[in-house]
Amino acid sequence: MTNHDEAAAVRPLTLAWESRHLEVGERIVRAEALHGGITAEMRRLTIGTRDGGTRDLVLRTFVNVEHAEDWLNREAGALTLLPGTGVPAPGLVAVDPTAAHCEYPSLLMTHLVGRTVLDDEGLETRVPLLARQLVAIHALRPVERPREYVALTTADTVVTPKGADAAVWAAAIDVIRKPAPPYEGRFLHRDFHPGNVLFDVPPSRPAGARITGVVDWAATSWGPTDLDVAHCSTNLALLHGPAWGVRFAEAYEEAGGVLAATANERLYWRVRDGLAFSEEVRLVSQPWREAGRTELTTRAVEERLDAYVTALMDTLG
Repeated sequence: MTNHDEAAAVRPLTLAWESRHLEVGERIVRAEALHGGITAEMRRLTIGTRDGGTRDLVLRTFVNVEHAEDWLNREAGALTLLPGTGVPAPGLVAVDPTAAHCEYPSLLMTHLVGRTVLDDEGLETRVPLLARQLVAIHALRPVERPREYVALTTADTVVTPKGADAAVWAAAIDVIRKPAPPYEGRFLHRDFHPGNVLFDVPPSRPAGARITGVVDWAATSWGPTDLDVAHCSTNLALLHGPAWGVRFAEAYEEAGGVLAATANERLYWRVRDGLAFSEEVRLVSQPWREAGRTELTTRAVEERLDAYVTALMDTLG
């Protein structure tokens, strides 16, 4: 096997495990590190087929990650559920959630065409596509529900950005001190945002963009649709400006999605997700810079987060 770069090298036990899940006569001829993820190592594997052609697989490996077993079990469950639903997702090839065979917990899946698109150009076309895709995900009715969602942020862990209006942020933190509003549970991706959606964008016609895949199903959960909408809204606000965070929620409803009944209930979920980003701005913004959005420094993203939280709180006025 030849490696595209040193970081792509597949560990020996994992290589043997992968090889056992190939078709007869196939072999791994190349591995290439994929960038953009935060918690997992991702590699694209080129497989030499018996007829002399090639096909690609993707290896996801969690190295020293606390919840690896749970995440890989959830991802494997989602990838087993999704074929035939119309939601474009990778196909499951094999999973080793406890590292019984591999050096670290790993999952092998099919490779999807397309690429993530984080640029401002063409955003007005992509936002409705993202909204329709999320409505389709929320329409899924699995026989076995994934586990209930977990919200990790608390009022005590929020980090108020430097220079932010302390009174506005204090009021926002007070919003999430209250109990979560009642909700009707739905199947959630739980990490739906532009970095986990693949697009085919014709170079000559950006308006002809289409979604070719949704990836990273490791956090699938059962909970309120508002939670997924809020998460994508915050990502769009930080990537493209606060107005796009507000716009996405509108696009979701225009696409037939149903959110919480009252404005205060919807605000709760959006503020909760926005405040969650305050704890990991540095972590979130680094892959965006690596993907070419070099202007999105930690400070610039903090300022956008402050502007977005302020815009949300202004709706209370």
